[in-house]
Amino acid sequence: MACQPRGRRGRGGRGNRNEESRDMRLSKSLTYILRHGANKMGLQMNSDGFVFVEEILAHQQFRSFSLEDVERVVATDDKQRFKLCNHTEDGRLQIRANQGHSVQVTDLELREVALDDPDYPREAVHGSYMTHWPSIRSQGLSRMNRTHIHLAPGLPGEGRVISGMRQSCDLAVYIDVAKAMSDGIEFFWSENGVLLTPGDAAGFLAPRYFSRAQTLKPSPCEIELH
Repeated sequence: MACQPRGRRGRGGRGNRNEESRDMRLSKSLTYILRHGANKMGLQMNSDGFVFVEEILAHQQFRSFSLEDVERVVATDDKQRFKLCNHTEDGRLQIRANQGHSVQVTDLELREVALDDPDYPREAVHGSYMTHWPSIRSQGLSRMNRTHIHLAPGLPGEGRVISGMRQSCDLAVYIDVAKAMSDGIEFFWSENGVLLTPGDAAGFLAPRYFSRAQTLKPSPCEIELH
């Protein structure tokens, strides 16, 4: 991957509410483009998932935003969803999403997890919602239209966990990673610490890999797997 990382800024406080609202709009628009819609919007995405920032800012939807806006949104994103760096050949600034793609990205710099890795989590958690529990309990977790199922090594706020599930999730499904890997299911680390798996050939993590499940709101409570 031809990329020279740019130095990260500190996560200082944001400006007024109007600026925060603009930042949120920009973050959501970048997320859509870099995970799903670059080609639909006429933007060229490289095989490693990067899109040149100047091309994004030239698009009609982004003409009210500046390079400084993009840099601020990347630097202050608590979940580190994006990577911003200079192309090594021509120095042009480029950006990509660290995970969450529904389009195929062949060189996302994912680190494959092996059973003999000393740091892989024996158990990982997927955040969802209780309304989906009947389907999850019977069919398993599905990657749906994405290329991977997203897992975290713990709940948000535990240790170094910053990403992998939405804060609004009210269901946590815990996965026996070692058992799944023993059956040939692959797992990968993204650059921002999300554990990713494509699941089985059909894109599922079957219920037999669930180690436990619990509701998260209003307070954690174990629920039956069967």
